[in-house]
Amino acid sequence: MKSSFTLALAALASIASALPAPKYRRQNTTSDGPVGYASLNGGTTGGAGGSETTVSSLDELTSAAEADGAAIIYVKGLISGEGQVRVASDKSILGVDSSSGLEGVSLYIKDVSNVIVRNLAISKVLADTGDAVGVQKSTNVWLDHLDLSSDMDHGKDYYDGLVDVTHAADYVTISNVYFHDHYKVSLVGHSDSNGDEDTGHLTVTYANNYWSNVNSRLPSVRFGTAHIFNNYFDGGDTGVNTRMGAEVLVESTVFEGVKYPVTSKDSDETGSAVCNDIIWGDGEQTAPDGSLTSVPYEYTLLGSDKVKAAVVGTAGNTLTLG
Repeated sequence: MKSSFTLALAALASIASALPAPKYRRQNTTSDGPVGYASLNGGTTGGAGGSETTVSSLDELTSAAEADGAAIIYVKGLISGEGQVRVASDKSILGVDSSSGLEGVSLYIKDVSNVIVRNLAISKVLADTGDAVGVQKSTNVWLDHLDLSSDMDHGKDYYDGLVDVTHAADYVTISNVYFHDHYKVSLVGHSDSNGDEDTGHLTVTYANNYWSNVNSRLPSVRFGTAHIFNNYFDGGDTGVNTRMGAEVLVESTVFEGVKYPVTSKDSDETGSAVCNDIIWGDGEQTAPDGSLTSVPYEYTLLGSDKVKAAVVGTAGNTLTLG
């Protein structure tokens, strides 16, 4: 006969097994982790297994993001201000719902590894502050379900980039992002003269993103390797710009109203492109043909005829993570 103590333990175990897993841990399993380059090099887990905290002010976010050790940082509400938040290694910065975001505040991911930023709206970061999200000299970074924007009311240099990946960063995935209302959107490799540092690095995946009312750098890629799939572009001048020996693979993607959808311009040395299953709109590929026909990870192509319906309304800070 089982003792009352044993029966009590069994009852507690039954209750515990019936409780849902914490939302973040469930969503950071392999089936819902990053696709693309951020899944390589040991994978990107951010602050999984570390401390958890919720922040609602710039001071609280700065302190939590810059601290040593693994941590999951939940952002509640809109945090406004000016300046950069330096993000340390082994961090996850997660908006709790669609109201979570930063205005005028840059996330700066430099000289670190294993960082996740998900489910935030980040807007109107002035050029002298930095990019909305800047990734430099870092590895294994996953940027997912972000709403990134400024406005088109000022000149093109009033704001800088929405996501710039520079200085030999590697294993970066940018997925389910809504890029909109911005001039210079996303740069991979900051300068034609930085080949000594960047060559052989700058591996970036752009998956399932929606680009609307944007002008250029969609993205602009120097020296690196970019895989762009399941993306929908609504307007723009210079789309995917492959430069300085960069190699890009563009698949299952739609360009509507983009003057130069896939091109190679603005540098002394061209890059190259391989394009598969593209709806070109009124434009066409003008970049030299390349040889990048495969990448070292598994992924799912939606098909260009299904991309628009799949990403509009889904890309952006559309999750509930808190």
